[in-house]
Amino acid sequence: MSRPGQAREIPPPLELLCLKALWSLQEGNVADVRRVVAENRNLAYTTVMTVLERLVRRSLVSRRKVGRSFVYAPEMSRDAVRVLALKELVDCFFNGSKEQLMAFLQSGERVEERSLPARLENGDEGRLETALL
Repeated sequence: MSRPGQAREIPPPLELLCLKALWSLQEGNVADVRRVVAENRNLAYTTVMTVLERLVRRSLVSRRKVGRSFVYAPEMSRDAVRVLALKELVDCFFNGSKEQLMAFLQSGERVEERSLPARLENGDEGRLETALL
């Protein structure tokens, strides 16, 4: 489980958005990534460039020089991120127990919509499915 002050292993939302774009492209420059990302969020070119550079520093993405620009490629697979996200979910909400998660899923319990915060009902991008891809 993440401790206060410890970096999360799963990428934050903007980094994840750029990684998802690269997974679909397999590789691309900033403009390519921005075009794919624009389907969900309209981000400035410089924002996408900054996020990609962060991903390079974290070794989640590699880059190589082609002409006057860089081409980026994912170094972490979609499944590897899914594993990290599920581990964080299990650690945070099920005391590290996969069995507790399975029991919860098999119980068939439905969460009453009125008990959810309004931001989750309205499709906040911080949803679990965003993290799980």
